[in-house]
Amino acid sequence: MKILTFSTLFPNSEKPGHGIFVETRLRHLVASGKVEARVVAPVPWFPSTHPRFGNYAKQARVPREELRHGLRVAHPRYPTIPKIGMNVAPLLLAQAAKPTIARMLDEGYDFDLIDAHYFYPDGVAAAMLAKYFNKPLVITARGSDITLLPNYPLPRRMIRWAARRADAVITVCNALRDEVVALGVDAGRVTSLRNGVDLQLFRPTERAAATDTFTLLTVGHLVPVKAQELIIAALPLLPGVRLVVAGDGQNRQMLEDLARTLNLSDRVDFLGAVPQAQLRSHYGAADALVLASSREGWANVLLESMACGTPVVASRVYGTPEVVAAPEAGVLMAERTPQALADAVNALRAAYPDRAATRRYAEGFSWDDTTAGQLSLFEDILNRRQRQPSGALACRTP
Repeated sequence: MKILTFSTLFPNSEKPGHGIFVETRLRHLVASGKVEARVVAPVPWFPSTHPRFGNYAKQARVPREELRHGLRVAHPRYPTIPKIGMNVAPLLLAQAAKPTIARMLDEGYDFDLIDAHYFYPDGVAAAMLAKYFNKPLVITARGSDITLLPNYPLPRRMIRWAARRADAVITVCNALRDEVVALGVDAGRVTSLRNGVDLQLFRPTERAAATDTFTLLTVGHLVPVKAQELIIAALPLLPGVRLVVAGDGQNRQMLEDLARTLNLSDRVDFLGAVPQAQLRSHYGAADALVLASSREGWANVLLESMACGTPVVASRVYGTPEVVAAPEAGVLMAERTPQALADAVNALRAAYPDRAATRRYAEGFSWDDTTAGQLSLFEDILNRRQRQPSGALACRTP
C-alpha cells in the first residue's frame, strides 16, 4: 500500500519538534512493512532567511525536500495573507501542493490514498487535492481543529464539507469523535485511534536519592492554551514544591514575570525548548508532570511521562480523562484553578503510586493497536474503492 501523508504539522530540519506526533505515528505505520509513504508538508513562504526575521526566517530555511527517518518529505511553499489568510488558507495550500504531488505521480509514485492530519486548513486542502487527483482520503482530527475552529462560520462549513468528502475520519480520542459526530458527520465513518507512546525512547531512568523537595515538571509550548501560569500561581499553595518548565513560546516573558512577582524565581526553572530525545531524563527526575491546558485532543506528554514512571496531574479536558484513567496514572484536577491544581498535587502526594505500576500502565498504550487500526481502515477503503464501478479518470492536466 502506498500512501501520501499531507499536513503542515510535520517536523523539519529547522523545527524538529513541530508536529512530531504525526511523524511518529507514520513511522510506526511504515515499520509494519505493509505501507510505503511519502510526505508533503507545506511551509509558509517567506522571502528572507536573515536571522533578524526570527521564526519567519526559520521557515524560509526549511529545505524544499529532505529525508527524515527514511521518509521522503517535500516542503512546497504556500503564501500566507494577513487578516484574510484563515479563510483562503485551504485553497492556497492545495494550489501550492498540486505541482509537487503531480511531479510525484509523474515520477512513478502512484499512491493509493491521502492520509491528512488536522482538519483546517490541512484537511480541507487535502479534500480538494483528493478530488483533483481522484484519490481516497482519510483525515485525522487532532484537537483544536475540531474543538475551536468550527466556532468560526466559514471554517465550520469547510470542515463539514471536507469530512463529507473524506472516505473516513480518524480522531485521536473518543471525546473528539463525539465532537466530529456533533458536526453532522455519520458516526459510522468516524474511527477513534488514540496516539501511542514510544516505550523504547521513554523509559524509567536512574533517579537521584530522595529529598524533601517535590519536583513538578511541565512540558509544552509556552502559549495561552497550555496555561502554565496556573501552575506557577499554585506554587504559593504548595510549600516545598518546585517547578521545571520545559518549552518555549510567546508566553515565556509573562511566565517569568509572574514567577518574580510571586517571589518564586528560586522555585521555578525555565529550561527553554528541550529536544524530544532529551526529555526522558527530565521526566525521570520529576515527581509529577503537570498539564493545565484548556484544550487537548490527546496529550502525548502525559503518556511520555508515565512511560518514564512519572505520574501526572492534568486538567479534565477532552481526551485527557481517557489517558489518565487509573490511580497509577495520576490525578485529574476538579477544575482549572490554582487551588484545584494544588489540591490535585496534594492528592497525588498523599497516595503516590508505585512508579513501576505507572510504567506498566503506559505499556498498555503502545503504537501496535493504532497501527493495526490504520491498516484495517486503509485496506477497507481501498477494497471498497476497487469494488466501485470505474468512473471518470482524474481531470489532472499534465
